[in-house]
Amino acid sequence: MAVVIAVAVAAVLLVLGWAYQTATRLDRLHVRYDLSWQALDGALARRAVVARAVAVEAYGGGPEGKRLAALADAAERAPRASREVAENELSAALARVNPSSLAPALVAELADAEARVLLARRFHNDAVRDTLALRERPLVRVLRLGGTAALPTYFEIAEGGEASAREPAPARRRTSARIVLLDEGGAVLLLCGSDPAALGGTSPPPRWWFTIGGAAQLGESLAQAAARELEEETGLVVSPQVLVGPVWRRDAVIHFNGSVMRSEEHYFVHRTGRFEPSDAGRSGLERTYIHGHRWCDATMIQKLVAGGEAVYPRQLGELLDEANMLADARGAHLPEPLPSIK
Repeated sequence: MAVVIAVAVAAVLLVLGWAYQTATRLDRLHVRYDLSWQALDGALARRAVVARAVAVEAYGGGPEGKRLAALADAAERAPRASREVAENELSAALARVNPSSLAPALVAELADAEARVLLARRFHNDAVRDTLALRERPLVRVLRLGGTAALPTYFEIAEGGEASAREPAPARRRTSARIVLLDEGGAVLLLCGSDPAALGGTSPPPRWWFTIGGAAQLGESLAQAAARELEEETGLVVSPQVLVGPVWRRDAVIHFNGSVMRSEEHYFVHRTGRFEPSDAGRSGLERTYIHGHRWCDATMIQKLVAGGEAVYPRQLGELLDEANMLADARGAHLPEPLPSIK
């Protein structure tokens, strides 16, 4: 009996020790997240200052100069929830400035400000990723080791002048439903596509791989949208009720076909037998930019990324095991709020 008690006490002490270490690590990650946001906020504020100087030098007191200065002011004052849209609009306006209208020193200062924003955003998103990875572990959630702190969120804006120059207005918002469609062996069906705006150039446009799904239509539930998109893009007909989810959420700024959209994606999972997708239900645009498909396991996803081909969501390879577990756990309690992925 004494041995059992001793083992139980030792187990409790081990759990408490692990919980203490994990809570301490979470605290450090949240501090890192807060500091990374402060650094990003500072870099964005510096860019706004430079943008106002550019407005004066490039346009003088004209209407375009006043508009650029107003965009810089709006981005600087925007609350966190709408900051991405405001910063993207400022990026688009800066991309339309003719560098020859600026003094070389100001051109260099603007380039430096843009580079600082780029680095700060990447460091911030790395901090978000690491914090979410620990906070969303099942035992961490059950024991509430994250306390009452809000879940950190990614900050997505256009990178560099070329991407921004294609954005004539603030990013459009859309809500999408996507499906991680799994076969019996745990592989996920991915479609291969490229930006139709880049077709016809001197070199083939970059290819990327993505899950089934698309924008929800007016009056549709997310599950209904996911089932409809699945039928249209692959020919597979399923009832919305058999889909598991949504299980994850992803917020992203997407540059596609000459426009920019702020996409709020909700992910479902579903298992089916492996089949050959049909393109009969796809739109004309989809037939233009979708070039093929592949059933991929985590190793194949890793090889695609190593070969320079993007896979969306970016965390799909590391989330595949969880997706397979969720697909076989219908009726299980799903986490709230939804885990955020990249």
